[in-house]
Amino acid sequence: MRDIFINELYLAAKRNKNIILVVNDLGYSVVEKFAQEFPKQFVNAGVAEQNMIGLAAGLALGGKQVFVYSIGNFPTFRCAEQIRNDIDYHNLPVTIVNVGAGVGYGHLGYTHHTLQDYSLIRNLPNFLIASPTNNVEARLCVKFLINNPQSSYLRLVKKSSYQNKNKLNKIKPGEWIRIIKGDSDKTILMTGGASQIIKKILLKKKFKKYSLCSLPLWGMKYKKKQINNIKKWNKIITLEDHLVDGGFGSWLKESYKGKKTEIEIKGLSSQVIGKVGKEQFLLSKFFNKL
Repeated sequence: MRDIFINELYLAAKRNKNIILVVNDLGYSVVEKFAQEFPKQFVNAGVAEQNMIGLAAGLALGGKQVFVYSIGNFPTFRCAEQIRNDIDYHNLPVTIVNVGAGVGYGHLGYTHHTLQDYSLIRNLPNFLIASPTNNVEARLCVKFLINNPQSSYLRLVKKSSYQNKNKLNKIKPGEWIRIIKGDSDKTILMTGGASQIIKKILLKKKFKKYSLCSLPLWGMKYKKKQINNIKKWNKIITLEDHLVDGGFGSWLKESYKGKKTEIEIKGLSSQVIGKVGKEQFLLSKFFNKL
């Protein structure tokens, strides 16, 4: 997904000189082409994430559209105060790009996990969360953010193992995407890296008649929009590569006060993941079983 992001940003930067990419001394093998082609639109802020966010906010105040690229908790929790005060409260056109969300960097240990980021970002009133489940959604999310500058958080998995084969030309904040049409009034709704485990889930007999939907663009502003989406179903199971508490499923459940629809939240266990291993291994061990 990171290649999709950088390729779309590269094309946009050709047309728009106000697009700026800021990194914190990482991203090599990915950002070189952009940096070489657009040296005046590229900044390496060094290993100083809080300064990086402040720099991005300053550039945005000066009329630039800024994309901040990093991994794990580095562009989120390490600089939470700067994100809230400098970007969100001023509603600036800065997109924070997190590559390798969830346990995507599980081989580097729990310091590189991103398991509470939804909880942080969804509490910011002006932020839009872009959390694609596959490459098609990733491309459309990046295009949307480029064409609609705003305070936003782009959460990308390193590589999506589940691809939507349906034709999809555009996406809108708060709108669900139907991937599989089932034969019942039950659905699985996923966002982001939850797609890494969906194949195994769909093979289970009890989910054969379920529909499968995704919601790649969401946030505080789009809660009210969920009421009509939720009412269409008798049961919804939400999936996310994030802790259940304060995450995507919690956000959806908070938006609905009715009793008709049962919402079941599935995500990562609340225990500290002390093991080191590949993403699929950690998801198999620590994702709440269905």
